[in-house]
Amino acid sequence: MRCPFCGNADTQVRDSRPTEEHAAIRRRRYCPACGGRFTTFERVQLRDLVVIKNDGRREDFDRDKLARSIRLAMNRRHIEPERLDQLITGIVRRLETGGDTDIPSNVIGDEVMRALERTDPVGYLRYASVYKNFDSVQDFLDFVATKHHATQDTDTDDAA
Repeated sequence: MRCPFCGNADTQVRDSRPTEEHAAIRRRRYCPACGGRFTTFERVQLRDLVVIKNDGRREDFDRDKLARSIRLAMNRRHIEPERLDQLITGIVRRLETGGDTDIPSNVIGDEVMRALERTDPVGYLRYASVYKNFDSVQDFLDFVATKHHATQDTDTDDAA
């Protein structure tokens, strides 16, 4: 692994441990050339996914981009980092095992929405505001009212 500080190709692993419920390996590395220390993660990738954007463009799926958007929505929420990593890993696994390697961006957004709705209502609303492109407070109110109404319908159906 190349050192991100000096570019030396000969770095050493100082410590390895499983993370994300053994779905990844975290490695602490050391560069003997510059003394730099850094962390790498090793994960299983089942398939190479391609995201099909709304305008038809195609780009390689980027787990880090997905993680950034979820972490932004969950900023300052009381959720353990390990739980967030599990949530992200679960979303990626569902996408990888979903059948097709070409995935429309709205399918990814819907998957994130489902996962966040089960995890944290505020993070869910924050993500929805960007994903659904809210322009006004009324957009928030309409979204919440629609979700609340749908929940009441489900509760009523369950009671019947």
